Amino acid sequence: MTAPLIAPHGGTLINRLLTGAAREQALEAAATLPAIALNDTSLADLEMIATGALSPLTGFMGAADYRAVVQTMRLANGLPWSIPVTLAVTAEQAARVDIGRSAALTEDGRPLALLHVAEKYHYDREAEAQQVYRTTETAHPGVARLYRQGEVLLAGEVDVIQLPQRAHTDFADLRHSPAETRRIFAERGWRRIVGFQTRNPIHRAHEYIQKTALEIVDGLLLHPLVGETKADDIPADIRIDSYKAILDVYYPAARVLLAVFPAAMRYAGPREAIFHAIARKNYGCSHFIVGRDHAGVGNYYGSYDAHHIFDAFTADEIGIVPLFFEHTFYCKTCGGVVSLKTCPHDRSHHISLSGTQVREILARGDLLPEEFTRPEVSRVLMRGVQPRHG
Repeated sequence: MTAPLIAPHGGTLINRLLTGAAREQALEAAATLPAIALNDTSLADLEMIATGALSPLTGFMGAADYRAVVQTMRLANGLPWSIPVTLAVTAEQAARVDIGRSAALTEDGRPLALLHVAEKYHYDREAEAQQVYRTTETAHPGVARLYRQGEVLLAGEVDVIQLPQRAHTDFADLRHSPAETRRIFAERGWRRIVGFQTRNPIHRAHEYIQKTALEIVDGLLLHPLVGETKADDIPADIRIDSYKAILDVYYPAARVLLAVFPAAMRYAGPREAIFHAIARKNYGCSHFIVGRDHAGVGNYYGSYDAHHIFDAFTADEIGIVPLFFEHTFYCKTCGGVVSLKTCPHDRSHHISLSGTQVREILARGDLLPEEFTRPEVSRVLMRGVQPRHG
């Protein structure tokens, strides 16, 4: 008999989606309640709370959990958790809802969920920025988003009537919930699964890392993030097409599952590496790849800070096994993709391109070097990026 998959974070896979009569009653109630329109980040958070991707969270964090997470990277009960998951509103919006009552969470006027308001509390945005993002500079996209949001946080459990519209329209065939990925893994007989987080197209270095990890596990969950990202990141639809192109030719189909991760990017570097690992644990992954500058932006984090942060927890506390990879690249002299651990040659022998260089090459209508990425990926990126630069 195949051994069971890894337990969800906290032990129970949460499901906050209503069905049947309970859903109909909530939908009817929502029409009479004060409404709170959700932004892109909160829509993504709601979807992940609803489906259990953020287990053990059952709603938006209260003050005790929020402060514990910001200060200690743990929930108030001590369970590791690195990113606050909160619902920020203006003081005016907060005044319209009462503690002990419910509010309707909406998208374009459509009721998505009932928030059972347990708390309303103020918070220190600058302190959160410094602790979570390690900077208070608004040039950091995560800090800028934090400073734009409301000054009051609402907390409480959610009962979800329906998922955001994008869950039904954007990559619907790849939008597998944690319960669904766990079912697929079990059907395939996978017990050891490695998750790979990406918000970029796959280049040869990524391929090398993924295939190296595949040597020690049963399957790979290729799990690109499709929530809100920076304006200059490659759009999600283009990235998904590029993943499909490379999987069709260069990967064993029976050992890879492509699914989308609905989260918004925080660009919180090391803390987001922990957050991404815990979420993939909920999806059923036993291992998680942590590369160089995971979830980083600019020069706010050290190249391997996302590796070192795992030392703040014991292996049993995190549960999922992080696989740490050095910077990888194509070396002309070695004749293949290597890492700083295995290549003796200096940078003059390496082929490595920045995101800016990639965009410039594609905008000119040129294919990227084959040593950097597969030609199938280059063609997809060129088709998608060029019109946006036209």
